[in-house]
Amino acid sequence: MALMDITYYSKIMDLDLSVQLLYPDAARVEEPDSKDIPVLYLLHGMGGKDTTWLRLTALERLVRKTNLIVVMPDTHNGWYTNTRYGYPYFDVIAKELPHTLKRFFPNMSSKREKTFIAGLSMGGYGAFKLALSTNRFSHAASLSGVLSFKGMDLGNADMGSPAYWQGIFGDIKEWESPDNPHALTNMVAQSDKKTKFYAWCGQEDFLYEANNYAVAELKKAGLQLEYKVDHGRHEWYYWDKELEKVLAWLPIDFKLEERLS
Repeated sequence: MALMDITYYSKIMDLDLSVQLLYPDAARVEEPDSKDIPVLYLLHGMGGKDTTWLRLTALERLVRKTNLIVVMPDTHNGWYTNTRYGYPYFDVIAKELPHTLKRFFPNMSSKREKTFIAGLSMGGYGAFKLALSTNRFSHAASLSGVLSFKGMDLGNADMGSPAYWQGIFGDIKEWESPDNPHALTNMVAQSDKKTKFYAWCGQEDFLYEANNYAVAELKKAGLQLEYKVDHGRHEWYYWDKELEKVLAWLPIDFKLEERLS
């Protein structure tokens, strides 16, 4: 794979943003001159950035022989949301970045059936939100995603200050209302329900109960969702292992190479 470190000017953010991109190596993949290469947007969690997936998983080795573009944007701790403090992170990923990258990489597919999104923790929420809101992605996956805030104390200092959460989502009390299974469930009715969804969470993860609750609500709303659980905590050791399963789940010719030659 060719690894590209890209800095581009975001007009809607009025600042430079970073994105890491893996591009298929013509010497190792079939159809290296394809004009329609599938693309996976891979989203980081809180405290992460565009390089995190590369630094902490075997991603580059896993896709080394697969004809797939992997896009890893840096969105800070903005929750893939048009924040109340004025930075439209959702619009960056949903609208601006795909058009920007298509100019740089004209062989990158624009077809929905070849466009995928996945993420962990905050990025799992972002993957589901973007897939439900845009109808751009055919497959969306969440690893230990924050698919619900049920049971989480957002007033806890370890979770960030109330001012931070209000800056992202607005009124925290409204966001946490037990009468509202949060934004994702409400988005299901507005989607065309053509996207396939996948979620995984470890049974020892502090988000396990929230994932169980969110998955039940999303399925009740009519979402096509495959849910897997296993032993695991909120740690990269488990996300690294589950990443391979996500890649195998995608409708691509995933050629796993167990050893580097």
